[in-house]
Amino acid sequence: MITRLISALIAGALFGVGLVISRMSDPRVVLGFLDVTGAFNPALLFVLGGAVGVTVLLFRFVLKQPKPLLDSSFHLPTNRSIDARLLIGAGIFGVGWGLAGYCPGPALVALSGDVTEAFYFVPAMIVGGILYRVFALPWTPKP
Repeated sequence: MITRLISALIAGALFGVGLVISRMSDPRVVLGFLDVTGAFNPALLFVLGGAVGVTVLLFRFVLKQPKPLLDSSFHLPTNRSIDARLLIGAGIFGVGWGLAGYCPGPALVALSGDVTEAFYFVPAMIVGGILYRVFALPWTPKP
């Protein structure tokens, strides 16, 4: 249990450092990347290319292992269906990302880095999650 917790902490810290180095925790950089008709900033294409490249090259080798190094089994999604719930959720996520320049990971990193916008975004994100659990989740059909 403690090994799993420490490995999760290290993975999260490494992810946060990667977000800071790639500047994905800066909403202006993200919004510049999403502004394809204005002041387009292609820098995040390199971040995307690096992430996709590493995943394409190494993911199949990792999954050939009997189990992860620090866990008893792989935890992979089993539901592969593309339904309205997934598409609507992805659309809401994309609109929120485009409006704010944040998604949850970079927002938390920015919050820890004392970025003013994050102090507005993170509480709104938490309230949105709570509202979903209170109002939408009980009515959502189980897959």
